Amino acid sequence: MRKSNTQSISAVLKSYVQENKMDRKLSELDLIKSWESVMGKTVARYTGNLYIQNSTLFVETTSPVVRNELLMMKEEIRVRLNEVAGTELIKTIVFR
Repeated sequence: MRKSNTQSISAVLKSYVQENKMDRKLSELDLIKSWESVMGKTVARYTGNLYIQNSTLFVETTSPVVRNELLMMKEEIRVRLNEVAGTELIKTIVFR
C-alpha cells in the first residue's frame, strides 16, 4: 500500500503563497480592506482610492478639510495601520 501524504487545503495554499512571494501583496490588500474599520466611517466616506506602492500608502481625499486633519495625524495613522497588519508594511503615507 502507498503511504498517503495528505495536507489540508489551507496548508497547501499557505505554502503556495509563500513560495510565490505573494504574502506581502495579500497583506497589503487586507490592510486596504481594513481602512474603514481603522479610520472610521466618517473618514472612509471622504477618502477614495487607496493603494500601496513601494511601502507608501497613497490616499485620495475628496475634502481638503479631511486631508488637512489626516496630514496632522499621519504618523499615528501609519502606526495604527502597521499594528493591524502585524508588520511594518507602511513606511510613509501620501494624501492627495
